Amino acid sequence: MAERTFLTHITVMISVDKNTTPAAKAAPKQAAKPTAKPAAHSETAKDVDNIESADGGIGLSIARIMQLLMRPELKKWRPTAVIAVLLTLVSSCLEVLSPLLIGDAINTVSEINTGNATLTGALFYLSAGIAIRFAAAGLPQLRDMMFAPISQDAQRVACVDAFGHAQSMSLNFHQTRRTGALNRIIERGASAIDYLIRFLAFNIGPTFVRLILAAVALGIAFDIRLSLIAVVAVALYVVATVIITEWRVRQRRRMNEADTGWRAISVDTLTNFETVKAFAAERRETQRYSDAMAIYNDRYVDAVRSMYLLNFVQAFIMNAGLFAVLALSTWNYIEGRMQIGDLTAVMLMLLSLYAPLNILGWAWREIKQGAVDLEKLYGLLQMKAEIADREDSVVLHHPRGDVAFEDVSFRHGARSVGVQQVDFKLMAGRKIAFVGTSGAGKSTVLKLLFRFYDVDGGRIMIDGHDIRDITQESLRQSLGLVPQDVVLFNDTIRNNICYAIPDADDAALEDAARRAQLLDFVKSLPDGWDTHVGERGLKLSGGEKQRVGIARVILANPAILVLDEATSALDSATEAAVQGALDEAAKGRTTLMVAHRLSTVQNADEIVVMQAGAIVERGSHQELLAKQGKYAEMWSQQAKRDELVHAAE
Repeated sequence: MAERTFLTHITVMISVDKNTTPAAKAAPKQAAKPTAKPAAHSETAKDVDNIESADGGIGLSIARIMQLLMRPELKKWRPTAVIAVLLTLVSSCLEVLSPLLIGDAINTVSEINTGNATLTGALFYLSAGIAIRFAAAGLPQLRDMMFAPISQDAQRVACVDAFGHAQSMSLNFHQTRRTGALNRIIERGASAIDYLIRFLAFNIGPTFVRLILAAVALGIAFDIRLSLIAVVAVALYVVATVIITEWRVRQRRRMNEADTGWRAISVDTLTNFETVKAFAAERRETQRYSDAMAIYNDRYVDAVRSMYLLNFVQAFIMNAGLFAVLALSTWNYIEGRMQIGDLTAVMLMLLSLYAPLNILGWAWREIKQGAVDLEKLYGLLQMKAEIADREDSVVLHHPRGDVAFEDVSFRHGARSVGVQQVDFKLMAGRKIAFVGTSGAGKSTVLKLLFRFYDVDGGRIMIDGHDIRDITQESLRQSLGLVPQDVVLFNDTIRNNICYAIPDADDAALEDAARRAQLLDFVKSLPDGWDTHVGERGLKLSGGEKQRVGIARVILANPAILVLDEATSALDSATEAAVQGALDEAAKGRTTLMVAHRLSTVQNADEIVVMQAGAIVERGSHQELLAKQGKYAEMWSQQAKRDELVHAAE
């Protein structure tokens, strides 16, 4: 049962492989070598966990962002980026020049009464100072307007890369990850790109440029000691901020871990609400959500309290530096070395220097966290799929559908029993069925055929090609799966059927629906083909969902049809209708089927009975009954159960 349920959940992955994004197609080429042994970044459980614990250096993050901005997709934005950087530098220069002009204006005003200056001169300096101050404040706004599309496009490229790479990863990767947690890694990594660009290029960097310019201006225009005080104050401010923020980053990381766990629980519970209700587990799930949120709340409080401490230390250093500068300036004024307007200029210059430093603690924390988030994103991108195409892989063109398992053995790491020495040949157009108790290895055979895992021994052949020598895309395009529980997207019936062939015309769509015995049902709906099926197709009955899945496979027109207990979850009446659709879908195709109800396999050309991963019997329905072996025993037991059910009705 575990095997069957799991194969159901990877149905969408098969469709995704048939419609791979460019990024996803590129990913296997990066890992094109055979993967008999996992590489350093293969998707083992340990490496998957390491994504969450990844740490990142600022230098490495800057290098990665620069590499991203140099991507061909972003080439069109390079002139705009250069202009944005120039606007930032010009703004920094104007920030230093403006206080000097305003100070000169005040000095000029103070000398009007003595006859040493005119009102016109004072107004000129004042107007120039205010205009430059306005320009210094306005240019960053213009820069941000220009840079916004660059940042968004960079985030899009990174997100598409990560999403496409995640799609290309093997089945084991998706087994060991929570979807919600994976989505958060991609989202945070993309947001980190914007944080790092804005804070490093447009906040921290320009602040230190202004510090250098201000120190030079203070030393030349007024007093070198003012330059030293400003530099020391800013240095103390930065050191204290970095030390405290490093401590805060560790707290923030703990908070993010709690946040990821809390949100993952929310996604899991809301996605599987039917199971929750079926087991009357609403209170238990609510308590689990509450416990996870309580952990997050505690860690959030710790992070917030550390922020208040940081703000206090920053305010103390900032005001101490301002006091020292103004005290020295006042002494210079008393001694006649400075004028009253110079005091104003010094104060405005220092305040303009402090203004961006007010958010340094927050910015540094975001930069550090952004580096961590970006490292996780690149950690995901650097992981290599366990199952990857070889460099010399061939494309399977126009497959006939011959299938052969030659002494195949495999054991999954999570199971004590897999399959051992499975050997059979199936000519194109014929049907084989696998039966046996739960855990016998039936569905494992199907997973190996799809190459969700590589065999430990032996080989699997399609049309005389080892499937390890065939590209995964062409392999899976030759296969069509109808599982026990067909997975549908929250979209229209039309789009769910056409997911196999998105550009299929109406005639092909209607033909597939007719052959799946679905056309009359669709025509009876008020919205017809545009009827939305709901989350995972919950607005449709079980039989309707199965027939949508069958229509999708018929439209895909694969050479090989795979049925994984496609009717076992249906009632007898619905099963009969769906079985007719399955028989229609199987016409002219090689068919492999796993069945729980033996009545559905009677017409198979060969029935394979499996037990503990091995083949114990094989033959036609009549031949196996005549042997009076395992199959005959299973048939007898099922017949007795059916009699009891009919008697109860």
